[in-house]
Amino acid sequence: MLIDGWTHLSADEEKALARRIVAAEKRARALIADLDCVQDLLNRKGKGSERTRAGQVNRLGEAIELVWQQRKTSPQLGKVARHARAAWAEAETLRWELAMSGRRIAHGEARKLKAANLDQADLTQEGYVGLLRAAKRFDPDREIRFGTYARWWVRAQMTRAIDQHGRMVRLPGGAVEQLRNLRKAIKEYETAGAPWAITDIAAQAGIEAERAEFLLSRKRALSLDEPLDNEAKSRSVSDLLTDEGSEDPEASVGLTEELRRMTQAMTDVLDERQRWVVARRFGLEDGNPRSLSEIARGMKLSRERVRQIERQALQLLRSRGHIREMAA
Repeated sequence: MLIDGWTHLSADEEKALARRIVAAEKRARALIADLDCVQDLLNRKGKGSERTRAGQVNRLGEAIELVWQQRKTSPQLGKVARHARAAWAEAETLRWELAMSGRRIAHGEARKLKAANLDQADLTQEGYVGLLRAAKRFDPDREIRFGTYARWWVRAQMTRAIDQHGRMVRLPGGAVEQLRNLRKAIKEYETAGAPWAITDIAAQAGIEAERAEFLLSRKRALSLDEPLDNEAKSRSVSDLLTDEGSEDPEASVGLTEELRRMTQAMTDVLDERQRWVVARRFGLEDGNPRSLSEIARGMKLSRERVRQIERQALQLLRSRGHIREMAA
């Protein structure tokens, strides 16, 4: 059933689809279970995550691929390999169908968790990965909806992506969620117009005050060059340029040198289109910063596409280190 453009499955439809996945996996396993070449792989006792249903499914996939490869030297395996691979392909297709029935979960969580260096589209893709991980683990015999089960995996995949790629400096494991809880606590105090201390929000987030202070200090350090809004004149570019308003001759010389270094760094890191957008956004050529709309009209692109190009360019510059050190 389609609801607001999304494929929506009822609880019974989810369970029926999951049972079809399990049935296809069982057919594939039965076809190769007696083959000597895969006995060790299929009967291996997994450790840690390998003991889960996902671990068993992964080992089955490896076994089917092994049989498929060995058919080249053992022609008698050809028929079995084809049937096993067909059953596995059916399970994969059904698993994808089950995962994509929860697309709205990925989009909803992406709107909540979007970060500085990972926009909503990036996080949505990470959410799809989480949905696939959930579909591989979902047990139709459990009394739980797939959407309820998958939401945790979607959030886990997204927070991991934010931890790895959404910040200039990687925070320790678990810190992203703790920092989010701290911000939520601060917002609640500010909404209520009540004063707060580190101990108050730390207690509400369930962590120690020292760790709360550490996480908030890391947040401030990482947000120094965050954009204030979507307009160039309002952006903080202190890491990229010196003060353009200064009339001091020494400052003017410094600005010229900074522009030279920046131009060289941009040439080394960015492609032609990215350099064109950044130069005009920050007025590097004529001292006249332009809005996204102005640049979009000049490039005959949408405003959103120009914003994406700009973000990609700034991410590249940040990921390669400080602009001055890189260009020196």
